[in-house]
Amino acid sequence: MKKTFFIILSAFVLTSCEKEIDLDLTDQSGNIVIEGNVTDTEGSYTVKITKSVGFSQPNQYPAVTGAQVILSDNTGQTETLTYTGSGEYKTSSFQGVAGRTYTLKVLADGKQYTAQSTMPQAVELEGLVQDSFKMGDKTTYTLLPVFTDPAELGNRYLFSVTINNLSKKYISVLSDNLNNGLPNQWSLGLPNDDNKGRDHEVVPGDEIRVEMQSIDTNIFTYYSALLQISDGYGTVTPANPPSNISNGALGYFSAHTVRSLVFQIQ
Repeated sequence: MKKTFFIILSAFVLTSCEKEIDLDLTDQSGNIVIEGNVTDTEGSYTVKITKSVGFSQPNQYPAVTGAQVILSDNTGQTETLTYTGSGEYKTSSFQGVAGRTYTLKVLADGKQYTAQSTMPQAVELEGLVQDSFKMGDKTTYTLLPVFTDPAELGNRYLFSVTINNLSKKYISVLSDNLNNGLPNQWSLGLPNDDNKGRDHEVVPGDEIRVEMQSIDTNIFTYYSALLQISDGYGTVTPANPPSNISNGALGYFSAHTVRSLVFQIQ
């Protein structure tokens, strides 16, 4: 059985576009799903632990309670997270710092899961530049994130776009393999409701929030695999994006920096 997900992803392209991603997850029902994030911003960090469900069931993922969740870094900082409900475990005093390597350990249902992620140095998001073009009788808007890629090769970025504080997020990923050490040239495409009403049509006056994350290679690979699945590249399509969490867990653990700007469409 297959289930269709919708996500917006782009890599080395001028604008993002929506893909229908068919993930063959027949044997994944009941697997543990771990989603963990550590950033360089202040505040608590969350690790969410749930179970995957069968495709004939509603998208209500059972929370995993009673887990032991420990977050640490390579300087000796460590904290056991507190369960706050709905499968979420939160820190109280842990602080993410760029350049450090973070380890997540989860003991749940008698199994141990571990993951590591190194937080890259932050790249500053200096501004957003609007452009537009016509698609039929509609205007499609784009935003160019203004930043300069560092001189060293290997920087990876994730862009999360929200519109007017709506819950839906549009995700794009970008590598510096073709633009290393140069000002950014890749624009973020904004939806124009050309996909059977599933997207908001961006119009003048809309507020667009762009979050730029500097991510490590494992997380870039995770999101790039979703793009690969959606486009059907290659002869073998993975059933799930490659997780950086051990012992067969689904999901990801990401230590990343965050820079955000809000832009009003003119």
